[in-house]
Amino acid sequence: MRILSGYMPPSEGKATVAGFDVFTHSLEARKHIGYLPETVPLYPEMSVWQYLDFFGELRKVPNRDDHVEEAMEAVHMTDRADSLIGNLSKGMRQRVGLAQAMLHKPDVLILDEPTIGLDPAQVKDVRELIRELGRERTVMLSTHILSEAQALCNRVLIINEGKIVAEDAPDKLRSRLSGGDRVGLRVASDGAGLAEALSAVSGVTSVREVKDGEFEIETIPGGNVRPELARVVVNGGWGLLELKAMGLSLEEIYLQLIQAEVTEAETQSPVGEAAHA
Repeated sequence: MRILSGYMPPSEGKATVAGFDVFTHSLEARKHIGYLPETVPLYPEMSVWQYLDFFGELRKVPNRDDHVEEAMEAVHMTDRADSLIGNLSKGMRQRVGLAQAMLHKPDVLILDEPTIGLDPAQVKDVRELIRELGRERTVMLSTHILSEAQALCNRVLIINEGKIVAEDAPDKLRSRLSGGDRVGLRVASDGAGLAEALSAVSGVTSVREVKDGEFEIETIPGGNVRPELARVVVNGGWGLLELKAMGLSLEEIYLQLIQAEVTEAETQSPVGEAAHA
């Protein structure tokens, strides 16, 4: 993110934004980027309007007042224009940072951990704001909170030790790695004997009892066996409460990929071979 935003030069390789090389045409590339670092660079003694006007002047934004007004409207802070930044909550300060990043109407917004340290209500507000911004421009989001990526992103890149180990839409990643479909099942009784009955259904590859009355069922890819599972539960008198399709979470996908990388590295290294032997 620092390389893409022009804060540091690349040691190797090439990166372009809007067709401009971030090293050889850094100023042109940066005109198309809005960057919100993890620690938002704010001046607490300034009002919201003064801060945005100052950054507009630095960026040589034409019709500065109009751009400042539009940026504040986009992050829903028009009523806080005269408030000192130092008196704002952390969630509000995050909004000011977002307004600064989009002040010059960039094609790409780069956001580094935009919800870190926020309370649940503030996280919800910032996520909704990011969704709104994503309808009009490309948003690149870095986060260690994988549920956040799952909630916000339509494309995910998972990076381990500087290398991309997976890149796809979340749903496609789930189907690729799970090797099959998953179904969640909940019944009214304790489920005694149900696991065996479910395992006998054609297309079911495994049944795991999560706790009394709750099961996770693995099935062959593309085979919808839920009607048959429902029939078994109802006919057996277990009392069907819930039956739903499930997918791997991004946390599970991440752990699978990282574990595969570690296993491969251990297998290829002399130490790993000795341990394996």
